[in-house]
Amino acid sequence: MSGFEADNHGVSISVAVDNKTLADFEVLKKPKRNKFAFACAILASLASILLGYDIGVMSGAILYIKDDLKISDVQVEILVGILNLYCLIGAYVAGRTSDWIGRRYTIVVAASIFFVGALLMGFATNYTFLMVGRFVTGIGVGFALLIAPVYTAEVSPASARGFLNSFPEVFINAGLLLGYVSNYAFSKLRADLGWRVMLGAGAILSVFLAVGVLAMPESPRWLIMQGRLGEAKTVLDKTSDTKEEARGRLSDIKAAAGIPEDCTDGIVQVQKQTHGEGVWRELILHPTPAVRHVLICAIGIHFFQQAIGLESVVLYSPRIFEKAGITSSDHKLLATMAVGFSKTTFILVATFLLDKIGRRPLLLISSGGMVVILATLGLSLTVIGHSDKKQTWAVGLCITMVLSSVAVFSIGMGPITWVYSTEIFPLRLRAQGASLGVAVNRVMSGVISMSFISLYKAITIGGAFFLYAGVALVAFFFFFTFLPETRGKTLEEMEGLFGKLVGWREEAKKMKRKRNEANGDGIGNDQIQLGKI
Repeated sequence: MSGFEADNHGVSISVAVDNKTLADFEVLKKPKRNKFAFACAILASLASILLGYDIGVMSGAILYIKDDLKISDVQVEILVGILNLYCLIGAYVAGRTSDWIGRRYTIVVAASIFFVGALLMGFATNYTFLMVGRFVTGIGVGFALLIAPVYTAEVSPASARGFLNSFPEVFINAGLLLGYVSNYAFSKLRADLGWRVMLGAGAILSVFLAVGVLAMPESPRWLIMQGRLGEAKTVLDKTSDTKEEARGRLSDIKAAAGIPEDCTDGIVQVQKQTHGEGVWRELILHPTPAVRHVLICAIGIHFFQQAIGLESVVLYSPRIFEKAGITSSDHKLLATMAVGFSKTTFILVATFLLDKIGRRPLLLISSGGMVVILATLGLSLTVIGHSDKKQTWAVGLCITMVLSSVAVFSIGMGPITWVYSTEIFPLRLRAQGASLGVAVNRVMSGVISMSFISLYKAITIGGAFFLYAGVALVAFFFFFTFLPETRGKTLEEMEGLFGKLVGWREEAKKMKRKRNEANGDGIGNDQIQLGKI
């Protein structure tokens, strides 16, 4: 024991240090953001831009398709929303394909399918031909929607997983904005040519995606599931913040794959449980309490993300602005571009908040805000619809609420749905679990987008948004009750956090106490004591 005492102006300071040097008390610096993992996440997330572009471009193209092909409102609903149901096939096949050929080449498949679909839509001569193109495009979008968050979660270090896992949603919004810009840019062309160029231009994006994938490594988790430990170790060393973290991640994944801890061979034999065999049985038919909790949270968050009706705002914003009194096509498209800018800007803000504030607080703020905004939007549209004169304040309020809805959605429910639902599944269930979440997401998106016109004709457009506000309120209580915080936890720690639907808070507290003890939280015996004055 070494120490010293000093008396200065009546202040007695006693310092007791037990075999410690000043270096031991240095504050640990936060590791710098891993640039390699950052680049991998960007390249993988480019796949999500395909969905965003399709949603954005269709919202404007449909104005010209309706007039050119002389189709009804019901056909418009089907054309716009059916892609989400076609995504189901793509998401299901992508889950199995990614376990078979790997995450990386599954992205190439997604880009190739979307390329063909975009060209088919661009050269469509009638409604039937256009629907065939929508089918092919939907398969490609389903592939992209599943694989981008799965790959990103598997290469991301725990310190930046929320930030990097929000990239797919960022690129969906970037694609959305590109689609809106494309609408405005090509709206000056001849009516029967403009919408074809809008839709066909999506093929260019898929080419960039396919080329970019060549620079990506394969997912380390998939490599380990294939027994390729040497390659996985190389990738983990590059995508982890420290060598210690890389070793820890390698150890965790080996344990999940059933590989002995002391195995250091470059290539090992792994039980062939890697193509989805038995996974659906464990996921659906005989889930453990932890898996059941994870499944409820993943399905619930995907369900409510779409059920609150934001897809209606994004896809049918020109119609909403028309109901608000904006009649010029140019003005409607410009207002729609403002929606895209608002959505993209706030999703970028969210990426920096996910790992600082956490998933749960942002989710609750976002869902609570949507309740207020959707109810206010419904009120303003109801006032406009029941007034003989133009109510300028109501029009202004309507436009403000449309922009606010996409902004508030984008700081929480938008990106967190994909981050949260991907990271909570155990490794052995991740691909199939993520595909199930995508399936629920796309079904609800299809239901919302294929029913909005019929819904507002039945209960008025204001009534439709009051209904969505009610669903958002239910979503808020669901998130508050069932979803634990996952910020900063490794993917393998998630298994210990889930298992009690409403009793997870106690487990979270225990986990926090263990972490504090492991990190030496508090000075304990090695302390600096201030004596009496």
